[in-house]
Amino acid sequence: MNFVQELEWRGMIHDIMPGTEEQLQKEMTSAYVGIDPTADSLHIGHLVGVMMLKHFQAAGHRPIVLVGGATGMIGDPSGKSKERNLLDETALKHNQDCLKVQLSRFLDFDSDVKNRAEMVNNYDWMKEFSFLGFIRDVGKYITVNYMMAKDSVKKRLSGESRDGLSFTEFTYQLVQGYDFLHLYQNEGCKLQMGGSDQWGNITTGTELIRRAIGGEAFALTCPLITKADGGKFGKTESGNVWLDPERTSPYAFYQFWMNTSDTDAEKYIKIFTMLSQEEIEALVKEQGEAAHLRPLQKKLAEELTVMVHGRDAYETAVEASQILFGKGTTETLRKIDENTLLAVFEGVPQFSISKDELVSGINVVELLAEKAAVFPSKGDLRRNIKGGGVSVNKEKISDPEKVINGEALLNDRYILVQKGKKNYFLLIAE
Repeated sequence: MNFVQELEWRGMIHDIMPGTEEQLQKEMTSAYVGIDPTADSLHIGHLVGVMMLKHFQAAGHRPIVLVGGATGMIGDPSGKSKERNLLDETALKHNQDCLKVQLSRFLDFDSDVKNRAEMVNNYDWMKEFSFLGFIRDVGKYITVNYMMAKDSVKKRLSGESRDGLSFTEFTYQLVQGYDFLHLYQNEGCKLQMGGSDQWGNITTGTELIRRAIGGEAFALTCPLITKADGGKFGKTESGNVWLDPERTSPYAFYQFWMNTSDTDAEKYIKIFTMLSQEEIEALVKEQGEAAHLRPLQKKLAEELTVMVHGRDAYETAVEASQILFGKGTTETLRKIDENTLLAVFEGVPQFSISKDELVSGINVVELLAEKAAVFPSKGDLRRNIKGGGVSVNKEKISDPEKVINGEALLNDRYILVQKGKKNYFLLIAE
């Protein structure tokens, strides 16, 4: 597989240094992508770089994940980002271990193949540097003129930002450049990849390698992912979409991809899956003929949910999705775990009821009109029952004298009430 050609048809190349494709055609090459370790989970904003490494390994090359422990210990020098807090060594080690588990779903770290993936942490070599040692051994190779010419620096100095540019931020490109030099010398790494906003930092690394040891290194960046409506990719009202199921449930993860627009789904399925060009073209054709069936979104959501969470979690997410559209059953409800149940019914009205009272049994009219005010009156509830408009845990209530007891509890805590086709309420027994 020609790695560059593969990325080109997928729309995953923004900038590429001359000679990169020739280098990759010539021999098995090592390349790295840097990941910020300030959380113990990746989010979908990281996935573009991860997928680049996945394609790189599939093409027979060797991927390296660089965890930015040194920069994680600096934190965000501008003080603006809550996501890049200052971390100690113990927290960084914990985060690194968690990230490797997640990355193992995408990359082969463990087999005996020559191009197995590797994870490194730049704290391991940066911690040995003194300030004087760094400016003597590294800083002398890159001129201030060169650093000032970078777009990222020029924008901060041209008045677009009122806060100016701290010394730490200014020298960040030197720190990142040294990472590339270190990996070039110690791991034979000749290529760095990243988002298009990293082009300036990456090329500082190639320049440092050239000036310090006369080596030739390469750079490749992918476009920053955007949404067709101009919104920020990977962000929802509740924040990032995480790969950790405790932070973002597999159901919510699945729904994120299901809810993408047709335009975005066509773009994302090229970037975030390993499907071939022929398979994707067939899906695009299918979407054009029957957009209401959403074949692109369904396949995109399936591929990513299975890759990140496994086949069982995907099937649970599909079953949980059907609950909202009238296809779910009591059996389906009883099968799904608490996190998925709460994710499915996030935002629906909730009522607290006494678990002790429920154990001995409560008449359904008393439960839903008095203990929990799902219905404004007993008369209104009886009329709805008579008209077939009331369900408890997806079972229609036909008898207003029915008694609901502890056996009705889902996950030993919840009862799902449905009024009509679309109105849901969650009773929480406490």
